[in-house]
Amino acid sequence: MAVRALIALATLLASAAAPALAHTGAGSVSGFAAGFGHPMGGLDHMLAMIAVGLLGASLGGRWMWALPATFIAVMVVGGVAGMSGAPLPLVELGIKGSVVVLGLAIVFGANVTGVAAAALVGVFALFHGHAHGTEMPASVAALEYGAGFVAATALLHAAGLGVGLSTGFLSGRTGVLARQAGGGAIAALGLVVLLG
Repeated sequence: MAVRALIALATLLASAAAPALAHTGAGSVSGFAAGFGHPMGGLDHMLAMIAVGLLGASLGGRWMWALPATFIAVMVVGGVAGMSGAPLPLVELGIKGSVVVLGLAIVFGANVTGVAAAALVGVFALFHGHAHGTEMPASVAALEYGAGFVAATALLHAAGLGVGLSTGFLSGRTGVLARQAGGGAIAALGLVVLLG
């Protein structure tokens, strides 16, 4: 039920969406450094990728590695689709909506199952990957760019996971509240980005 509410919220805000901060056609797109730097250049991308790690930490167990792995795998599929010119509607909304929805999933983590979280992560990863796949150069440099992008994504997931795990050192319910506060901050910043 919480997942449907999160999706409905992102859809409702779609009409007010402005362009994503690290969107198709922006910046240099050749080599490992460009690929690594690109997710770092857009607040929406950074927040979404950190949120995946934080959500994994909130769910615990196998979801700590399964959510980031799902994101990266589906992002690569989306990237290949983008490079091949396959159309995907509402990419900008999918990117921006991912920040809000994933942030709220962290806040309401007790009501979100691991499978539902993996499905959300996978859908949003498709949008992130597609946007960047359309930017990749049609040359050998695309592999280097893609490798850089995957490395940066993994690093951002690890940062979110690290923050989430560090809240485990807080006593009792304080750690849960700290993770929820982090999710709330991500969702709030996502709304700012979404509304432009």
